[in-house]
Amino acid sequence: MAAALLPRLSSKPLLSAVSFRQFSQKLFPTLSIAIPGVSLNLPTIDDIWESVLRAVPKNKVSHSRKRHRQMAGKALKDQNGLCKCPGCGQPKRTHRLCQHCLEAHITDIFSIATTPKAVISGSGSSTLHIHDTTDPSFPLKQSISDAHKLGCHHVCASRNGNVAASAGFGGEVKTWKVNNDTGEWSLSGEIAGASSKPGEAWALALSEDGSYLATTTNDGRINVWDIVDEKKPKIREYETGSAGSGNFGMSVDLSRDGKFTASGHQNGSVYIFNNDTGRVLYSLSGLAKPVRSVAFSPGNTRLAAAGDAGIIAIYDMKHGEHIGNLTGHSSWITSLDWSDTGEYLLSGSMDGKVKVWSIERTTCVATHSETDKALWSVKWLPKTVRSEMFCTAGANRSLSFYREATGG
Repeated sequence: MAAALLPRLSSKPLLSAVSFRQFSQKLFPTLSIAIPGVSLNLPTIDDIWESVLRAVPKNKVSHSRKRHRQMAGKALKDQNGLCKCPGCGQPKRTHRLCQHCLEAHITDIFSIATTPKAVISGSGSSTLHIHDTTDPSFPLKQSISDAHKLGCHHVCASRNGNVAASAGFGGEVKTWKVNNDTGEWSLSGEIAGASSKPGEAWALALSEDGSYLATTTNDGRINVWDIVDEKKPKIREYETGSAGSGNFGMSVDLSRDGKFTASGHQNGSVYIFNNDTGRVLYSLSGLAKPVRSVAFSPGNTRLAAAGDAGIIAIYDMKHGEHIGNLTGHSSWITSLDWSDTGEYLLSGSMDGKVKVWSIERTTCVATHSETDKALWSVKWLPKTVRSEMFCTAGANRSLSFYREATGG
């Protein structure tokens, strides 16, 4: 019986061992699988920057540019070198004009005056410059140092070209005379009364022969001075309001025959005075904003006035009537000047545009806009054997010359 039981007892461990082996194989089937490692080859910052540099070629010259050089017979490299300007001695680019020579002044040019042989310019600096207009290159002929220590805001000249006057920010008014043999200008005197108190002299105008000088004041008065007399006395004083309460006189002009004085004021008023009687001849309306320029026509039959309104008002001198407007400027008009024949009127504005107007057609016949900076002064050059020309100056610190009424 015991022998019969032994086989059964011995078989149980066998079955249990088999079942254990089967169970172990099913429970851990993945232990023999190898897990591969992950490797990411990401570029570094240095690699990215190097690829960017390789993508941007250095000193690349386009095919069209090379072709143009070949056609011109100039297979040249870009000129980036510096050289010394033969005119002023300042360093400049080899292939460019000298910027120092192009600037007539180191600050804004506020006013210019023309004579038959020269252009006189005044700026925020203390020096007056005279450029020769008889030479096609308009060279600098003379510089008058320390003319006005605080700068010059107005300059004018007589029609005969023998006398000039300038007003400085310090309140001084000086007169100048020319040596007709050498063309050099020198100081001839100073208006003592004009510098006696601040605001006594702003805008200037000389008579045709240079004998009389008209100036405006900050309280609306217009003074006329005899500058031939050594003492340069005041011979006229015109009031535009009650004493000391007039409106700032921004512009003034004398007619060529010497009979009339015109003034433009900050409140838009325009007055014409009879120099023989010393009385107001006309009080003109039409401009409600500051009048920055007034100008008599050569024949003394018209008066042009303009300013912040952006229009040019034309008045008839016979009856004092407003006969028309010239419109086209989009900014303040700072300066007016008639041509020698009276056929054209020149105007400059704050937006850098200079316009030539035909009085007969009452239209603009030419517009020049070589600069976007303010033009403070525009003047016709007295007509000579050469074509009629005009000059402009302003915030770009340069003098620009134009030929004929319809071309630059």
